[in-house]
Formats: sequence, structure tokens, C-alpha cells
Amino acid sequence: MGKIAVVAIVSSWVVAISILVNCIVPDPYMDEIFHIPQAHQYCKGNFRIWDPMITTPPGLYIVSLAHVASLFPGLFSMKIGASFSDACSSSILRSSNGVLAVFCSILVYNILTHLRPSLSDRKVTLRTVVLALYPLHWFFSFLYYTDVASLTAVLASYLMSLKKNYFLSSLVGALAVLIRQTNIIWVLFIACTGVLDYILTQRKDNAVLAESSPSQGKDAFSVWNQGVGTGSNLRKRKISNQAATFSSSVHQTVGSTKPSSEFSHEVREIISRLWQLKWELFATFWPYFIVMVAFITFVCLNGSIVLGAKEAHTVSPHFAQLMYFSLVSALFMTPVHFTIRQAAVLAQSFWKKNKLVSFFQLCTALIVGFFSVHFFSIAHPYLVADNRHYPFYLWRKVIKFHWTMKYLLVPLYVYSWISIFRILAKSQRKTWVLVYFLATSATLIPAPLIEFRYYTIPFFFLILHSHVDDDRSWLLMGVQYVAINIFTMYMFLFRPFSWVHETGVQRFIW
Repeated sequence: MGKIAVVAIVSSWVVAISILVNCIVPDPYMDEIFHIPQAHQYCKGNFRIWDPMITTPPGLYIVSLAHVASLFPGLFSMKIGASFSDACSSSILRSSNGVLAVFCSILVYNILTHLRPSLSDRKVTLRTVVLALYPLHWFFSFLYYTDVASLTAVLASYLMSLKKNYFLSSLVGALAVLIRQTNIIWVLFIACTGVLDYILTQRKDNAVLAESSPSQGKDAFSVWNQGVGTGSNLRKRKISNQAATFSSSVHQTVGSTKPSSEFSHEVREIISRLWQLKWELFATFWPYFIVMVAFITFVCLNGSIVLGAKEAHTVSPHFAQLMYFSLVSALFMTPVHFTIRQAAVLAQSFWKKNKLVSFFQLCTALIVGFFSVHFFSIAHPYLVADNRHYPFYLWRKVIKFHWTMKYLLVPLYVYSWISIFRILAKSQRKTWVLVYFLATSATLIPAPLIEFRYYTIPFFFLILHSHVDDDRSWLLMGVQYVAINIFTMYMFLFRPFSWVHETGVQRFIW
């Protein structure tokens, strides 16, 4: 029932807003002026024609072809499209993202039920609807961009991995890379979490078997399972029958009270198990290896990770991007991160430990933050020249308001990361948190342009694994997202403006 409610709710606004957008903005806008003509070429069967300004692979156009093909019989019978290429109108191509947005909400629902099987349908439905309203995802559900398809493919690959269908997961992951190249990082992330899942499951199964042996049972179980919680005997007996629950434990369980020495012990254990199970792991996860090899081959042959406009998308050490991501993500979870209670919890957690060590850690984090914004803060030409994007105004009105401003924001960046780590550490293994941070870094640091759209996938992995059990926080986030969506869509549709040096209508966009 919950899944049906999600589909009905998401579909209702997708249909309504799509009609409004297509009526007011019928022509391609911004990046659509590249994507829609390229999709038209594919609809005509001209697969060798390629716009050199397009940076991403043709995955979105392939998905759109399947979407148009499914609609074509109905469109032809209603005499809307006399031919297949005629059916590839801007509104039909945009609708492919609307359909994917609905499908994405189903994936989110399934992932949540897998990670949190104890949640009721009502709670999962609430969380899914709120995440479907996430402003960066919601806004681009009505335009022909790669973002919605990219997120959908990555989440589909992740769900298959959680269900231990690694072959299908890698196939969908390959599609995700065909939609956007940087998704190779998230395919690797999914593979790594799958490997961790496999290793820990093997280890725990061995421990449970050893427990049945009078001579070594108790010690074998306690070596790996310390810090996870004592659990009940019933849970220990049933662990082999709880593959789905433990599958999510790599992504889901383990308290944050484990000392740092135990983290290093966990890392050593994982490395040891990686070596011991290397051939077994390769036999299980080889499809991901094929995807990685294919991607590396593509980069070597292409000479760059992007297809077109290579000079404007060169890889740059943009460490400040991590700082921006932390603050933006925390702000989109304001009821969780920016509360007096959360600030008090963070302060208490710091000072209840060794005060000297805590002080050193905090100073190190601040130094890294200052170092990042001072030496590795990039003002991309697109950022400072295009006043249609919100980051343009944040850059000029906030970060560049005064030369000290970018330094004054560093404590907020550091606070956001500490709060994010604290929330994740409540429910995830520290190795999972480390892999997540490395994946986020590998995705964002090389990107010279500040685009909040790039934060969508890491944000979804963050919030899906942040066990926020307070419904009030989810409701407040929902209200926050609705308010932002109303504002951004109003500005996009009803506050157009013009440039003196260029004809045509300009609109505000993320």
C-alpha cells in the first residue's frame, strides 16, 4: 500500500508541474539546447552525429529512445506523431525524466525498506515522499537534463547490490556511467560496499559456526562482533537466515562508541580477509571489474573523462568543493544538523573524550578547511559569468562579499562535516563512512565548477544511511523542500529576464 501511495503522490505533482513547465517554457532551455537536438538525431537513427559541446555519454538518449518507443503506438493512434522522430518532441523527451522520477521514488522506497526493515509503511512512505521533493532532484524532473536518470540508475544499481544480485547491479551501473561519467565512482562505491558486505557476512557466519563448537565458540564470535552490540541469542541463531538484514548492516549497523584503536583493528581485519578471499571475491564481483576496465579504456582512448568541451571541464584540485558540499547538505537537513540539541551533542562528544586529543582534531580540521578555501578555491569562468544560476549569487553575494568571508565560513563547513560524520557513525561501520567520504571526494574534488546538481547522489547516499527516526524532522524537511521548490519554480517560470548582449528570454535555474 505504501508503494502505491508513493507512486500516486509523486505522479500527481510530476504530471501537474510538467504541464505547467511545457506550457510556459515549450522551447529547449539552457543545457537542453544541446541535449534535445542530440536526442532528435538519435530518434532519426543518426547515431554517428554528435554535438561536440556535449560532455556526457549518450545514456540519457538511449533511455529516451526506449521511453518514446513505449509511447509511440499511442501517440501515433492519436495522430500526435506521424513518425518516430516527430514523437521526440521537447515535452515527450522531458517526460522521460518525469517517469524516471516516479521510478526513482520506488527505488528509494525499496532501499529504505531493505536498510530499515523495522520501519512501518507509513514511515517509509513519508521519508520517500520527502526525498522525492529534494529540490535539486525535484526541479530537474521537469527538464531534459541527465540528473534524474543518473540518480535513478545509481540507486537501481545499489538496490541490486543490496539484494546481492551483483551481475545485474554492474549492468545497471554500466548504464549509470553511460549517462554520466562520474558515476563510475559510485559504481566503485557500490562494489566496495558489496565487498565489505560479503567479507563481514563470511566472517560473521564463520563466527556463528564457531560458536557452536564448545572449544572456540565464544572467543570466535567476540573477536569480530565486539562493538556491534551484544545482541540476543535468538539473533545469533538466526543470523544466517537474515541475509537481507545483515546485508544492510555494512551500510547500517554498528555503534559510534567504538574507539579509534578498534577502527584500525577493523581495517586490518578487512585487509586480511581481502587477501584470504581474493579469488572468491573476484569470482563474485568480476562484473564490476569489467565495467572499471571498460571505463579506463574509454578514458585512455578519449584522452579525457569528458566527451566534449574538454577545455572548460579540465580536472582541477577543487578541495573547497568538499567544504561547500558539507554545508549545502547539512542545510538541506537543517532540522537534523542545525539544532541546539545537535550542537550540544557534538560539543559533549568532543569534550567527554581526551580534551587534548579533541582539541588537536578540531584544530586540524579547521586548518584543513582554511587551507582548502585559500589554496584550492576555484572561480570557474562559467560561475562568475552566468547570472542565471543560483551559485553565481551565492559566490558574489556571500563568499565574495568580503575577502574574509570565505574564511569565516570555514567553521560552518567543519561543523557540518563533524555533524554528518556523527550522524552516520550512529548507524554505519566506520569503514563504510570512510568509503563514502572517499567516493564523495573523488566525485567532487576534480570538478572545477560549483554545481549543486553534482551533490545529489552523495546527498542521497548520506540521507538514506542517516537513521533519522524523528518524524518531526522529516516533516520539517518536507516543508523546507516544498518552500524551496515553490520559490525556484516560481522564479524559473514567472520571473524571466533579458540580456542586453543576447536575444531571448533568460530564466533562473539551479
